[in-house]
Amino acid sequence: MNWYEKLNEYFPVEEMKSKEHMEMLLEEKGDVYYKDESPLHVMMYAEFETFIFIDYVWVSSKARGKGTGHKLIEKLKEKNKPIILEVEPVDYEDSDTEKRLHFYSREGFTHAQSIGYNRRSLATNEETPMEILYWSPNDDSEEVIYKQMKRMYEDIHTYKDKELYGKAYQSVDEVLVYDEDRDTADILQSLTPKEKV
Repeated sequence: MNWYEKLNEYFPVEEMKSKEHMEMLLEEKGDVYYKDESPLHVMMYAEFETFIFIDYVWVSSKARGKGTGHKLIEKLKEKNKPIILEVEPVDYEDSDTEKRLHFYSREGFTHAQSIGYNRRSLATNEETPMEILYWSPNDDSEEVIYKQMKRMYEDIHTYKDKELYGKAYQSVDEVLVYDEDRDTADILQSLTPKEKV
């Protein structure tokens, strides 16, 4: 399986960019968008001057629980910039969602409770609500993280969307909302306690 097939098999269709989209980002935005790959992992991420956005991380089932994901995150933390990513809310029918949240919680990520994020998938036309997690070496505010997410959405997620998909994603202001009074629980605090593995 190539890197794209690995990601495509693991992530839901509504969260996946097309292979053409990712290849175009790697080629045309190669100074920002990167692929870190081995037989046991694939990580796609964007590195801007002031932050990093993790687009996708896949770790082979053979390598899970062996520190591969931790090493990937540590490598990014060494750049000393906030790291931002999107996660699905916990779905108790999909144990991977909870495992992912436990992993990011152990890695020191925070849930940006003030940031609402709901994007309509061009593949399924369904709304896909996601939550934002971030790690910041300098305790950046959620408002700073929100501004960085807006930039990432416009530069990466919607890059040449009409050309690639025949239609455009929603505007950034429709998808991302900053509201300090947003009524949402901290998804990392509500995790069921887990034994250290």
